[in-house]
Amino acid sequence: MEEKHKSRIKADFRDEVSFKPLHVLDIPDEYRFMDPELIDELQSKCGPIVDGWLKKNG
Repeated sequence: MEEKHKSRIKADFRDEVSFKPLHVLDIPDEYRFMDPELIDELQSKCGPIVDGWLKKNG
């Protein structure tokens, strides 16, 4: 998701996402499904987000 996607989601679904965090990962849409490089990129970008959530809510 890019910033423009985040803005569109917030505009179109304001009530649904008003108290939910939306994270922009800045991963280009140039990977094939299950591309090992994409998986690495997702793990490196999402890992800290998940870890932070677990510390806060776990």
